Amino acid sequence: MQPEPSVSPPASSQAADAPDTQPDAQAARKRAHKQRVDDNKLAKRLMRETGRAIADFNMIEDGDKVMVCLSGGKDSYSMLDILLTHQARAPIKFDIVAVNLDQKQPGFPDHILPEYLKDLGIPFHIETQDTYSVVTRVIPEGKTMCSLCSRMRRGILYRVADELGATKIALGHHRDDILATFFLNLFYGGRMKAMPPKLMSDDGKHIVIRPLAYVMEKDLIAYAALKQFPIIPCNLCGSQENLKRQEVGRMIAEWDKKMPGRSWNVFGALSRVVPTHLMDTGLFDFAGLKPTGTMDENGDTAFDTDDFAEPLFADPNTPIDAQDQAPDSPRHKTVFMTDLRGLPS
Repeated sequence: MQPEPSVSPPASSQAADAPDTQPDAQAARKRAHKQRVDDNKLAKRLMRETGRAIADFNMIEDGDKVMVCLSGGKDSYSMLDILLTHQARAPIKFDIVAVNLDQKQPGFPDHILPEYLKDLGIPFHIETQDTYSVVTRVIPEGKTMCSLCSRMRRGILYRVADELGATKIALGHHRDDILATFFLNLFYGGRMKAMPPKLMSDDGKHIVIRPLAYVMEKDLIAYAALKQFPIIPCNLCGSQENLKRQEVGRMIAEWDKKMPGRSWNVFGALSRVVPTHLMDTGLFDFAGLKPTGTMDENGDTAFDTDDFAEPLFADPNTPIDAQDQAPDSPRHKTVFMTDLRGLPS
């Protein structure tokens, strides 16, 4: 007895059995396209903001040898990646050498950074110094280790910069680090002081730069995920959860959620200081102030036009043509390192 031949259901019946296949595929393609667009915008934004900071503060000059301090965290990985891109595109010539300080923290995977840097094919130096034992021996358990650790690390990096012939030392501090430092000094130190994008080292021998000064931390988090950097967690200061800096960081993050623009306003204020309307006699000669008989735009009339209804500085995610265009706004000028040739000397 012959078996009955199998009969395939009509095509219309097959399509009916899986009605959601095509819409799901279309939705997946749309999501993938949107993700590519967002990733491209993120990369362009980081290049724009770092290029603008480098130009604004003349961080990198022709012939520089930039020592990029690489910790294994998202910020320094991103800084190195972005500076390498600027190096390839910039109209000036500068060298990059990556430096990592292995502080001999227990469990530190000391193979990750050398392997990563070898794959990049760039010059690098690993400096091994057991600062971990010193810090944990000197600082009582439960106390903040950051201050001593930072001082020791800074001294070692200055020495290494001398040995390598570096003309600039690049650190991975970002906009939120600068804001947090300002608030820490304001709330706990009783002074108006932040973390400058460019400064001279304590010994007067080095210039320290922070190319990520205009970059928000959330962008660096997204960029590190996009690039899949081999992140190495810090088990020393990073494990102390109740630091004042983290309290301030949470405050800034809450502002960004509830009151967009406020943190950018504070950040912008750091470059719009009016000494005549503060109280520092070292910045302005209040004791010697005399009437001149001429109109002064910084006199009492300066208070007549204040309007705080809207934030002055826009979030960098806002399209350029929709951002505030005040001439002295830190969001106003967009400069890439490729534009440096046309800048006035």
